[in-house]
Amino acid sequence: MARWLVFALILAAAVLPARSAEPPVILVVGDSLSAGFGLAPGQGWVSLLQQRLKTQGYGHRVVNASVSGETTDGGVARIDRALATHKPGIVILELGGNDGLRGLPVARVETNLGLLITRSRTAGAQVLMLSVSMPTNYGPQYASAYRKVFDDLRVRYKVSSAALMSPEMAVDLTYFQADGIHPNAKAQPLLLNNVWIPLEPLLRR
Repeated sequence: MARWLVFALILAAAVLPARSAEPPVILVVGDSLSAGFGLAPGQGWVSLLQQRLKTQGYGHRVVNASVSGETTDGGVARIDRALATHKPGIVILELGGNDGLRGLPVARVETNLGLLITRSRTAGAQVLMLSVSMPTNYGPQYASAYRKVFDDLRVRYKVSSAALMSPEMAVDLTYFQADGIHPNAKAQPLLLNNVWIPLEPLLRR
C-alpha cells in the first residue's frame, strides 16, 4: 500500500507543472457579431484577437462561446457552465443587440447584463462589457434608453467597457454585409481595435 501511495504522489507532482502552465483563458460570450456570422473562418474579430495576442506576446487562449441569435436571457442561462468549464481570467460580454432588435424590455436587459457581470466576477474573472446601440428606426426614446443601460452598468459595476462599433462605422454601409446588420470582413480589424484598447490593461493585471 505504501508503494502505491508513493507512486500516486509522484504522478501528482508530475501533473502539477503541466496544469500550472496552462494559458489563461479569455472567454467571449456574445451573439452573431462575435460568432462571425457571414464571415469565412478566421475573419471575425474574435479570431483576429487570438492572432494579435500571439503577435503581442500574450499567452492567452481565446474561447469563443458566442452564438448567433443569442439574447441576454440565453447568456444568463449558460454562463455558469461556460465559467465552470473554461475557468477564464477575462470574460468579454457582447450581448444585448438581439434583445433590442426584438423590442424586449430595457429593464430586463439591464438586469441580465448585471447578472452576467456579477457571476463572471464571482468566478474570479475580470469583465469587459461591449456596448451596442439600436437603430434610430426603433425610436429615439428606446434608442436612448438602451444606450443608458450600458452607461449605467459601467458606472454601477465599475466595469471596463467599450463600444464594439464606433458611431462612424455604424452608419457606414461599406462596413456591413448585405443585410445591413452584420459587419463584413473589412470591418473586423476595426472592431478588434475597439476591443483591444480597454482589453490590454486587463491583460497586464
